[in-house]
Amino acid sequence: MTSLWRAARGRRETRAISTIDDYAMALQDALGYGGFSALGITQTQPGQAAEKAPGDLPGYAQLFATNPVIWACMVARQMVFSAPRFVWQRLNNGTPSSLFGSTELRLLEAPWMGGTTQDLLSRVIQDADLAGNSYWMRDGDELVRLRPDWVYIVLERREFRGGHLGWRKIGFVYQEPGEEPVPLLADEVVHFAPVPDPLATYRGMSWLTPVIRETQNDNLMARHKRKFFENAATPNLVVRLAREVSPEAFAKFKAKMEANHQGVDNAYRTLYLGGGADVTVVGKDFKEIDFSAVQGAGETRIAAAAGVPPVIVGLSEGLKAATYSNYGQARRRFADGTIHPLWQNAAGSFGNVLRPPGGGASGAVRLWYDARDVPFLREDARDAADIQGVQSRTIRTLVDAGYTPESVMAAVTSSDWSLLVHTGLFSVQLQAPGTATASAAQVRALAAALESAIRPPIEGGA
Repeated sequence: MTSLWRAARGRRETRAISTIDDYAMALQDALGYGGFSALGITQTQPGQAAEKAPGDLPGYAQLFATNPVIWACMVARQMVFSAPRFVWQRLNNGTPSSLFGSTELRLLEAPWMGGTTQDLLSRVIQDADLAGNSYWMRDGDELVRLRPDWVYIVLERREFRGGHLGWRKIGFVYQEPGEEPVPLLADEVVHFAPVPDPLATYRGMSWLTPVIRETQNDNLMARHKRKFFENAATPNLVVRLAREVSPEAFAKFKAKMEANHQGVDNAYRTLYLGGGADVTVVGKDFKEIDFSAVQGAGETRIAAAAGVPPVIVGLSEGLKAATYSNYGQARRRFADGTIHPLWQNAAGSFGNVLRPPGGGASGAVRLWYDARDVPFLREDARDAADIQGVQSRTIRTLVDAGYTPESVMAAVTSSDWSLLVHTGLFSVQLQAPGTATASAAQVRALAAALESAIRPPIEGGA
């Protein structure tokens, strides 16, 4: 039993745990790390010894639910990110080679009762987008999601040559509100943090963090549009009355004007004013204040932080700068610059809780992803035909060069030239002078042998 679990058990026998401070002190005493701290509580030495996601997950989740630009960017990332399947990939001398499956991948294909790989990856990218981190633990044949803002990364000081050299991750602590903390070892938890936090050692950062102001501005502009239509969809007015008007008469005039002209139901009604009233327009319509350009610029910055080209999610600025005629370039940018790195990171993270075939001692097998059936990444029919034409010419050339057809197919399919196996036979142009005569003689001898086998000599005769 590990020391972390011994600490968790020992504290129940020797110490009453009622607060997080009690738990951190008991865990420190059991492990004897001196400078160890948990849950952001430093016990004996100064410094932060636990990393917790700094973002407000409920607040970010509210942005996702209420801001259409953030919703569109996150859903676009989620739909593509959740499309592939996990496979094993062989490494031949460090070069990625063929893909294959095994029963161990069942954990990722059915991560929980009724769950699929797509369900798993959808929650993974959603947690990473909102909190910068996604945590999962293997419990038998199921994967358990750990809510990111309830997880702490437990660290200890790294001592080197008598000094302090950063921090070493020794595990995690998960605590739900009002519940007892649960210690977890480092190799028991899948930690997916695609964007590292520059102020932390192991913690990730949400891409929403740098665009919080943009999201606030976008929400304010949305409120502006709503208020514009709520107030009769007309410009703002300043109404001046004569100096002699009493406060009581002014209040009555104001109430009557708001009742007759404020709100959508009163839009476009003619405004009639009595003597002494003067009306001045101080507001502008959306065209005059260039509202679409101001809002579009903020939407573009949000999409840039998400790594999603604006044309992919149909934002106005993206459609103006790039129509759907060059949608393919935007799609490749999104796939190559955003999605593929995320897939690679996820495969490496979940490989922590899976056993590669053969034990993986030599590092010849790694967890990878298979995106060949992802519709978003399918080439156009012409591009696919061009690729197949190049591959067919490559296969013909290699077979003519004397390589076995089976090895040629395997090498071209996996882009691994080390799989080629030569037959030892070469074309006539590569044979030494004089070899052709001997070969012709061998061919005639072989033909005679075949003819005698087919036509055996007739016994007897005249």
